[in-house]
Amino acid sequence: MDLITCKNVVKKFNDFTALNAVSLSIPKGQIFGLLGPNGAGKTTMIRILNQITIPDSGEVYFEGRPLDPNDIHSIGYLPEERGLYKKMKVGEQALYLARLKGMEKDLATKELKEWFVKFGIQAWWNKKVEELSKGMAQKMQFITTILHKPSLLILDEPFSGFDPVNVQLIRKEILELKKAGTTIILSTHNMESVEELCDNIALINKANLIIEGPLDKIRRDHGKNEIEVIYRSTDMYDFSNNALYKLTSQQESSSGYKAVLEVNNGVCSSDLLKSLIADIDIISYRELIPKMNDIFIKLVS
Repeated sequence: MDLITCKNVVKKFNDFTALNAVSLSIPKGQIFGLLGPNGAGKTTMIRILNQITIPDSGEVYFEGRPLDPNDIHSIGYLPEERGLYKKMKVGEQALYLARLKGMEKDLATKELKEWFVKFGIQAWWNKKVEELSKGMAQKMQFITTILHKPSLLILDEPFSGFDPVNVQLIRKEILELKKAGTTIILSTHNMESVEELCDNIALINKANLIIEGPLDKIRRDHGKNEIEVIYRSTDMYDFSNNALYKLTSQQESSSGYKAVLEVNNGVCSSDLLKSLIADIDIISYRELIPKMNDIFIKLVS
């Protein structure tokens, strides 16, 4: 079942169209990558889901029924542009944000302190927000975004400002939230994070939905049906004149030679491998699946 369904959502700002009849289906309990270049319409879609703005036309459903103002309590939103009250104390502000999401004071205080210990920022509870480093402030906002256990978590560039150690910490928590059943929308320009975390993606460009679906399928659909073979030999093998494939490139590697072959349509892997084994000593054999970074560039250029 889908947690979020958007049908033909249109949003215009005067003569500018931010979303042009965009339809999305976001499955429950998965990580959904909302991708696109700057100005594509991603932020407008996120604001509609958060009911910061409303669509000019189209429909948005939450758990199979029209999105309702009360659904905001089931949503956690970490925006790309962070906003904290610099003169407030860290613990005081974190508690304030938790109370806005409907949490009882005693429970919120208890769980906040547990998260602060977990993220190593417990010593800053009584200090002012303006004393926090950017990374510490990011940790605080991540904690306050997930504290009320939302069923939908929207993360806009969640790794911005973190060093590699803390990026791993946040990634681990995101995966734990998914494991617990949270549906997560991840909006980011970091395609490596998309490949590591996302189950499904949608790519928006110039207000239009370009592609949507399972990440693995999209990567395979945009491939060239190529394989990479590394083999051991005293001389470079002649891959020409073969009915199963065409040679794309070949070069020396640290362990022998590396060849990239474009496999002809209808050729199965077992037949191809059988043919290669008869002629060369194979060290490794793998399908070449395009990176999301390359697909992104190809589709928005």
